[in-house]
Amino acid sequence: MELLDGNLQLKEIQKLQGHTDRVWSLAWNPASAFADVPAVFASCSGDKTVRIWEQSPSTRSWDCKAVLEETHTRTVRSCAWSPSGKLLATASFDATTAIWENVGGDFECVSTLEGHENEVKSVSWNASGSLLATCGRDKTVWIWEVMPGNEFECLQVLQGHTQDVKMVQWHPTMDILFSCSYDNTVKVWWSEDADGDWSCIQTLGESSNGHSSTVWSLAFNAKGDKLVTSSDDLTLKIWEADIIRMQSGDGYAPWNHLCTLSGYHDRTIFSVHWSREGIIASGAADDAVRLFVESKDGSMNGPSYQLLLKKEKAHDMDVNSVQWCAGVRFPFLEIYEDYYMCLHAHNSRNGHTRTHGKRLLASASDDGTIKIWELATLP
Repeated sequence: MELLDGNLQLKEIQKLQGHTDRVWSLAWNPASAFADVPAVFASCSGDKTVRIWEQSPSTRSWDCKAVLEETHTRTVRSCAWSPSGKLLATASFDATTAIWENVGGDFECVSTLEGHENEVKSVSWNASGSLLATCGRDKTVWIWEVMPGNEFECLQVLQGHTQDVKMVQWHPTMDILFSCSYDNTVKVWWSEDADGDWSCIQTLGESSNGHSSTVWSLAFNAKGDKLVTSSDDLTLKIWEADIIRMQSGDGYAPWNHLCTLSGYHDRTIFSVHWSREGIIASGAADDAVRLFVESKDGSMNGPSYQLLLKKEKAHDMDVNSVQWCAGVRFPFLEIYEDYYMCLHAHNSRNGHTRTHGKRLLASASDDGTIKIWELATLP
């Protein structure tokens, strides 16, 4: 499918209802949606619950398989699966982060992380699943080490932001942590060695072509050499770094501003996510979902990105989260889509659920619903 040939649509597959308050965040289980494993994702809400949704192999519709409740006492703001897909972390306004384990189909809360002074806003696992990061309204970022027996030890509390920290996100292949804040910056946290202290090695702020208002969200491309950030200043910004240098152990390589996508949004951009084949999705306060891709034309000033499509009124209220379904993850492979399409062909022949070759996107909204979309060719 040629992305820029203009014959694409964002087709609504299903609207999922069940939450009784706004839905804040979504997370696809990375160990699902390939071979014979049905697609699974988690959602969390102002109704203090987390819901686990699974696609039926026979009907291909999504059903709520579990409701995780009576643990958090306030809004659940963020959820994230461990890389193995076995553990789910949920961050709440009740100042705790809960760790859930799937035990024979039932989810049990096996650990509760305490320490933040008030609302925990975001949670993220590193690529190996050995570290967890949380952030909150208390302006801090916490790094936790995963210990045997579902124990978690706080390694360090990182202080540097001057306002509410909205989101934390680990780099997809390296133990480098990123945080974005109400103070209009993105901070990059780095440790020189495995046992060393973490420190802020770079701040992406307005003086370095950064954002001029709250930074709400960030996401990496599949390779991990590009970063996209979204903001209350109505722009998306693309950043790039020499990750080969960092992966080779040759010290830190700074992130540099590549380009700014402006003029496409007229309300706050709450969420951004990069698909494994390079499509950027954004969710905003204007109730719309937009998709962007790198322009083929290029320019003397470097890469540029263009609007692929805009889905007006994707929801009845603010779109808080957009998340692509990645399917199977092999970090050592760069050509993901060919693998997906081979799986798609194989599973089509064998009658399995055809999630794998489809471009699926989930969105969550203040309207209390989740929607599953397919980026498909117009009939």
